[in-house]
Amino acid sequence: MTTLTSPPVPAEPVRPAEAETPRRRPQRRPQWSRSLTYLALTVGLIITLMPFLWMLLGSFKTQGELLQRPITWWPEQATLDNYSRWLTQLDYGQFFFNSVVVALVVVLGNIVFCSMVAYALAKLEFPGKKVLFALVLLTLMVPGVVTLVPMFVLVANMGLVNTYPALILPFLAGPLGVFLMRQFIMGVPDALLEAARIDGAGEFRIFLRVVMPQCGPAVATLAILTFLASWNNFLWPLVVAQTESMYTLPVALSLYSVGSNGTYYGLLMAGSVLVVTPILILFLFLQRYFVQGITMTGLK
Repeated sequence: MTTLTSPPVPAEPVRPAEAETPRRRPQRRPQWSRSLTYLALTVGLIITLMPFLWMLLGSFKTQGELLQRPITWWPEQATLDNYSRWLTQLDYGQFFFNSVVVALVVVLGNIVFCSMVAYALAKLEFPGKKVLFALVLLTLMVPGVVTLVPMFVLVANMGLVNTYPALILPFLAGPLGVFLMRQFIMGVPDALLEAARIDGAGEFRIFLRVVMPQCGPAVATLAILTFLASWNNFLWPLVVAQTESMYTLPVALSLYSVGSNGTYYGLLMAGSVLVVTPILILFLFLQRYFVQGITMTGLK
C-alpha cells in the first residue's frame, strides 16, 4: 500500500540578526556645571532676600542705631517699640481692616466679572467680539495715572469720596484679569460645552458648572495678582480717603512714618513688615496654583 507524503517544505533562509542600535543614555551635566548653577542661584537668592532681611532686622532697632555709622546688621539693643507703637498708639487695626475689606472685595469682583467677560470673549460668538478684545488689550497699555483725575471727578460727582465704594468700584474688573482668564478658558474643550448645551444647560449654568471648575489655577493666579495690586495700592487711596478712619495700610505707613523732623526709619520698617507679611502668607498657600496658572496661560 503506497502512502502519499507531501513534498518537503524548503526551510526559510536564516536571516542574520539585525544589529541592535544601542540606546544613547542621556548625558549628564558635568558636576562643575551643576555646582556653578547652584552657586549662581544661591547668590541671586541672597541678593533678593537681603533687602527683606535688612527691613526685618531694622524693625527691631532704635532710631539712633539705624542712623549710626558704620551700619550694623544685627540689633545691638533689640526693641519692640516700633511694633508697639503701630499696635497701640496708632490705629493699626482700623488700617488693616480697611485694607482687608478693599482687597477681598476687589479680588472677588475681579474673579466674577473678569471671568464672565473672558468666557464671552473665548467661547461665544457675537458682533464686535474681536474689536472688544482689541480694546481690552489697548487698555493694558494705558498707565493708571492717566485715568486718576477722570476717576476722581466721577467718584466726586457721585458723592462717594471717603467711602468704601470709592476705594473698590474703580478696580472691580481689570483688563489684565480679562486677558488672563480668556487665555485659560480658550483651552477648555468645546465638546464639553456642546454636551452641556445638548443636555439643555444655559450659558450661565455652563459658565458656573463646566467652565469655572476647570479654571482653578487661573483663578488662583488672578486672585494673587489682584490682591497684591489692591493691597499695595497707594496713590488712589491717598486721594480718595480723606479721614484717618478710611486710611489703608500703605497710606498710613507713608503718613505716620514721616514726621516734621525726618523719617522714623524703625517705624517705617516695622510697618513694612506688617504690610508684607499677609502677602507672603497668601503666596505660600497659593504658590502651586500661581505657577500652574502662569504656565498654562502663557503669561510673561
